[in-house]
Amino acid sequence: MSRETEGAAQRFRGLDTWSTADILETLWASQSRGVAACLPALPELERVVGAAHERLAQGTGRLIYTGAGSSGVLAALDALELQATFGWSSSRLAILLAGGLDLAQGINGGAEDDGAAGRERVTALRPGPSDVVLGVSASGRSAFTVGVLSEGRRHGALAVAMASVEDSPLLEAADHAVLLRTGAEVIAGSTRLSAGTAQKVALNLFSTALMTRLGFVFDNLMFHVRPENAKLRQRCISIIAHIAQVGEQAATEALALHGDIPRAVLGLGGCSPAEADAILARSGGNLRTALQERASQGKAVSCPR
Repeated sequence: MSRETEGAAQRFRGLDTWSTADILETLWASQSRGVAACLPALPELERVVGAAHERLAQGTGRLIYTGAGSSGVLAALDALELQATFGWSSSRLAILLAGGLDLAQGINGGAEDDGAAGRERVTALRPGPSDVVLGVSASGRSAFTVGVLSEGRRHGALAVAMASVEDSPLLEAADHAVLLRTGAEVIAGSTRLSAGTAQKVALNLFSTALMTRLGFVFDNLMFHVRPENAKLRQRCISIIAHIAQVGEQAATEALALHGDIPRAVLGLGGCSPAEADAILARSGGNLRTALQERASQGKAVSCPR
């Protein structure tokens, strides 16, 4: 049971002799099992989001992602998307990938065995009670990831683990253990398959729910998206038009004048740049709270429900 993610399942023997259609259908089924494995984890994920929100809502804590191999790369991907999607500050984010983030030469497989390196790298960040450390490992035995998580927890950070093996060292080292029971892979030990799918889904669930609770989502819109290319610029215009309830031309002009969605929305409601900056600072960047403050001043900006 302790090595269930690396077991060789009898039902997949002879895979290399199967037809392509049968291989694809079997792989699809294994991916579906990976998604399904997240459903029993939802209650624990709810507790994780609540605990992380309590730490990070203070405004100073960091999200520290850690992992090794493909699990680490998935964790890093989730972390790297937080700023572009939600406007999460890079100063409040750290990624501790075994072997480092330079993947030009591929993933350094041996680095995951270095628990001391994990402890040293998280210690260098000087973690504390306002921080959240999230470790991901399919087997739950990555010494590097366990080292980061246990050392971060020792310094008072909230320690969250995601793994596919019950009673594994990583889960035992955490304050909150998210078990993603995916079982044996179609290709024995290749946890980039169903275990990786479960990790990607669970990471999406965690970070999206957390950012929503922290106020980085308005309605179901990612209002901190940056106009870095034509597609994203048009998305910003559409979001401004929706929130401020104005036409596309007015939204386009407001974006050009103010530079981002929240300031453009407040500007359309009559805020000067200085007033918009002050309101957003008081609200911690929460646009709904900023609009409610504006409304309480008798200067309401239209706000869709």
